[in-house]
Amino acid sequence: MDQSQLRDLSDQATMRLQNMPGTASSRRGGWMMISTILIEAWDLYAISFLLIFIKAEFSPTDVQLGLATAAVQGGALVGALIGGYVADQFGRKRVFITTMILFILLAIAQGFSQNIWELIIIRFLIGVPLGSDISNGYAYIMESMPKGKREEMGSRWQAMFGLGEVGAIVIVTIMYVAGLDHELLWRIGLGLGAIPAIILLLSRLNLPETPSSLVQRGRFREAKASSQALFGDSLDMLPNEDVQIDRVKVSDFLSVMWADPIKKRATIFGWISNAMQGAEFTAFGFYLPVILVAAGVGVTGSGADQNIVGTNLVTALVYVLATIAGFVAPMMLPRVGHRGLSMWGFGLSFGGLIVGAFALGMDIKPLIVIAACVLMWGHYWDASNGMTITSLVAPPRFKATASGFGYVFVKGASFFGAFVFPIMTAHWGSVGATLAVSVLSLTGFLSAKFILPEVYGYVEQETAALEERVEPA
Repeated sequence: MDQSQLRDLSDQATMRLQNMPGTASSRRGGWMMISTILIEAWDLYAISFLLIFIKAEFSPTDVQLGLATAAVQGGALVGALIGGYVADQFGRKRVFITTMILFILLAIAQGFSQNIWELIIIRFLIGVPLGSDISNGYAYIMESMPKGKREEMGSRWQAMFGLGEVGAIVIVTIMYVAGLDHELLWRIGLGLGAIPAIILLLSRLNLPETPSSLVQRGRFREAKASSQALFGDSLDMLPNEDVQIDRVKVSDFLSVMWADPIKKRATIFGWISNAMQGAEFTAFGFYLPVILVAAGVGVTGSGADQNIVGTNLVTALVYVLATIAGFVAPMMLPRVGHRGLSMWGFGLSFGGLIVGAFALGMDIKPLIVIAACVLMWGHYWDASNGMTITSLVAPPRFKATASGFGYVFVKGASFFGAFVFPIMTAHWGSVGATLAVSVLSLTGFLSAKFILPEVYGYVEQETAALEERVEPA
């Protein structure tokens, strides 16, 4: 068979896979991939509660402090670009096993940093497997779960972030109250991320490669076995032999996405949304503990110890509410669609930031907390579906590449926000920096209203179009 015939045959198999009903194995695969967010959330946000101890030991400049917090984001940007392409070329399983091993080693290594520059370099390196795993994981979810459940699982990533953030706050606070030496506390706090990573690695060892990925690479024998393991279907239309299918190219990905108006608009929105929510959170939300301390929110008595513990408890409550919002977001999709969810999310974030700036300026502590809650609820809605949309509208042979491209915008903006916000705060104050961040939320809202077409259920529509094309064959 020539390449055209092989592509048609792989499309038929893909069409069948996209219509498979869910099984326990496919649901387990989806949860194993989305659980990666817990690990990323721990590493990304545990440091926000440990900055005060790192600063005391290393006495970094504002620029070094910004780099220490933003380095993971920069590394994840590189990892997203590399990981998505590699996963499309060589498969999902190789990537998610390799990334977990690298993360475990680097998570432990950062706890042994001897100076601020060592910490910055290690945290940049640790971001590479994190970014790779996220882009690969979204492809796995879109390929291993049944229609109607892919978007729901993909939109749970903010709920997973919330759980990771709350866990980080609680454990760091417990170590602090227990009187652990501060120089040891931040090292253990960062290194603890290796423990859930080890558990997740062991849980993933028996996961099969996704049949769609194997089909697109011509590995039909393994695809039949993987499909049987995940869906109980051996893909009888495929021969029991492997074939050579031309590898996809990044230029092909862009051509395919730009040729379809819906894919193009949805992808552009996904990139804008990912960038706006990434910078929105790592600017204001990431530094929320620092802002609350500076504003004196959560003080439970006299002295720094009571201030830190009280602030951490208030922050934990804010993140608990945000986690609830993260679990509610997927439930809202059937009612308001992706467009409505994004507009509500960015709109609430914008309102929370405007009110928060006013409350900071007037030193109204209860209103600062309320504004933070509104911001976080909105953020956990507006950030829930950007990655889902970019992965959803991409053809199966480009799923990981599309996820990688989408995550680049999250990490690029997150790096920018984490690096720039402390500098903006130092020069403009908390009020001016918060108002500047609100422009990001407003941009996301306008993009959802005027750019995003409604793509809820798009996989089913794309499958129907694919069915019409391949049926005559």
